[in-house]
Amino acid sequence: MMTYDAVVIGAGHNGLAAAVELQSKGWSVAVVEGKPVAGGAVKTREVTLPGFRHDLCAMNLSMFAGSAFFNANKDALLANGLGFVPAADCFASVFRDGSYLGVSTDLEKTAAGIAALSEKDAAAWRLMLQEFGGDAPHIFGLLGAPMPSFKAAKVAWKAWREKGTGWLYDTARLLLASPRDFLDSRFEHAKVKTMMAAWGLHLDFAPDVAGGALFPYLESMANQAFGMVIGQGGADTIITSMTKLFTAKGGELILGTPVERIELSGGSASGVRLADGRVLSARKAVIANAHPKLVFGKLLPKVAEREAFDRKVEAFRAGPGTMMIHLALDGLPDWKAGEALKSFAYVHVAPDLEMMSRVYAEAMNGLLPAEPALVVGQPTALDPSRAPDGKHVLWVQVRVLPAEIRGDAKGEIGATDWDGAKEAYADRVLALLETYAPGLGAKILGRSVFSPLDLERENPNLIGGDNLSGSHHLDQNFLFRPVAGYSRYKTPVKSLYLCGASTWPGAGTGAGSGFMLANMLAK
Repeated sequence: MMTYDAVVIGAGHNGLAAAVELQSKGWSVAVVEGKPVAGGAVKTREVTLPGFRHDLCAMNLSMFAGSAFFNANKDALLANGLGFVPAADCFASVFRDGSYLGVSTDLEKTAAGIAALSEKDAAAWRLMLQEFGGDAPHIFGLLGAPMPSFKAAKVAWKAWREKGTGWLYDTARLLLASPRDFLDSRFEHAKVKTMMAAWGLHLDFAPDVAGGALFPYLESMANQAFGMVIGQGGADTIITSMTKLFTAKGGELILGTPVERIELSGGSASGVRLADGRVLSARKAVIANAHPKLVFGKLLPKVAEREAFDRKVEAFRAGPGTMMIHLALDGLPDWKAGEALKSFAYVHVAPDLEMMSRVYAEAMNGLLPAEPALVVGQPTALDPSRAPDGKHVLWVQVRVLPAEIRGDAKGEIGATDWDGAKEAYADRVLALLETYAPGLGAKILGRSVFSPLDLERENPNLIGGDNLSGSHHLDQNFLFRPVAGYSRYKTPVKSLYLCGASTWPGAGTGAGSGFMLANMLAK
């Protein structure tokens, strides 16, 4: 039996962040990962043709670059190979009339595009950016504090002292508002609202879902103020640098060996038993960087004392499913909206709020959406090293899909299982994309499709292809994530802790839960 201060289950970025922090503070830590490669949903592989490196799931690393974990370990991570590539042209939306609207770090460029639609909206954009400068420290401070905690209360108190009661009321309204209500209150042109509202679909917020305004606001303003970054050579640059730093500090990384169960002693988590029979003992903590349904449904025995908690975990809802389509291309898409779109990191294909509402309703009813919502990533427009000379990769994320198929909203695809439906649905996606980028099909050298089921096979935490590890609707966010009363990473099992996207502050590459948990444990 090998003994450590802490054993971390899962080598995703949150688990690795916790491991690095604890190892840095004098703990002995082992990280166990069932897959042969670390990374969870942050992996880069050649899934189409040799020499074409594709980010399997996550591509945008802006949250990591702005994270407390990166700030605390910046020099060491850079020394271990971490590299970022900035995007001056961050994101854009394309519309049915062949036009587009985008956000670039050059405020005048962004504002000019908006002003061409509405001078009033251009002024509103500038005002919102000005307000964001004062809002950001307080909002990001809240997102970087355990929930609830003295630190979170201190952030709110400081905001009240600096900004007044009115600002607290306005911020509370922002946190509770739907994207449509928030955007209608600030802008008049449909295209401006659409461009911002598309960010809601990155989580599970259709235009009229309460609580969905915050992410479109933060992403739009943060991209304008700070820009976007992707990983040099691939998103896995954060994983590679984190694992190198962790092992350099003396931590042990065990890959390709799943955890069979969490060991208990006197009702407390005391270690883990691996599939190969080894037992790793944990003197202080077992940290599961895993979906709570996997932890309490598979790795722990059912006990009567935990029955109420287990029921709540079982009721923890998934967000919509996701499909990833990776393309090796002979050239970048020729966007109908113009050559300027080739320089953008992200292009959203979700042309109006009505379509966003419709695709969400169809998916939630188990239907394959007739008109899918797409996030098209163009990483080689920024980082040519990901493909052979003159070639490109395209990252197509199909947002808001059903985990289980009940039918096809368009009445064309008969299969009701993802293995049978995925290629036909990928064809629908690419046919739609062709209408915005004519000739794309002729540029495709290779393609690889990951259905929601494939994504769960790749990473069991992505239940039903939900890359959020749980809906972010208000009843599953803040104090309620993943279960009310257990939002501070503790569980009913003593010495067993959770981190990852299922816990506060939720999905994304920010490594917030792992970093906060490690600092709480170290104290």
